[in-house]
Amino acid sequence: MAKVKIQKKDIWIDMTPMSDVMTLLLCFFMLTSTFLTPEPVQVNAPNSVSEVKIPEQDVLNILVTPEGRVFLGTENKNNMQAMLDEMTDKNGVSLNATQIKHFREDAMAGAPMNMLAGYLNLEPEKMGEAIQKLGIPLDSINGGKSEFQQWVSAARSANPDIKLAIKCDSKTPYASIKKLMSELQDMNENRFQLITNLDVKRLND
Repeated sequence: MAKVKIQKKDIWIDMTPMSDVMTLLLCFFMLTSTFLTPEPVQVNAPNSVSEVKIPEQDVLNILVTPEGRVFLGTENKNNMQAMLDEMTDKNGVSLNATQIKHFREDAMAGAPMNMLAGYLNLEPEKMGEAIQKLGIPLDSINGGKSEFQQWVSAARSANPDIKLAIKCDSKTPYASIKKLMSELQDMNENRFQLITNLDVKRLND
């Protein structure tokens, strides 16, 4: 008996609808994603079981390294500019257009005011190396406010509704954290949040 030959046909699948869906998904994630501000130094926050989320806007992030160096900044570049203007006026520091541009492109403020102009004169790739050895001083100036307190006051002037969030490294000495908190309490900034990593393992136990 003769075998029945099955005619072979090429199968063609129209991929256009799938491409349209992928493009729409990509656009959705790009428009709804929140990009994290890069930090000038690597800080590994301690773990905790707290699930309270830090607001994404109107937050002054305060970073404390294991060596006790302090950096601060907010994602709103207009507020950062207003803070810089107030700080340069108070401390008699003059910056040119290039230095101001470098400041606006920087992730956080972290140079003492007497070194700010020299730091902002560096090339952007060298600024990342230099900032790791600097930090905002916590020592009071002539018995008045410290530079750290001045920056916080400038942030409050730029945005009265701004919230404070402190992120310390798990190896940061307690004395450094206590001194920073004392600086805030001295200026009646008693409401602030501590940024930690969620310890999922302890949370599930």
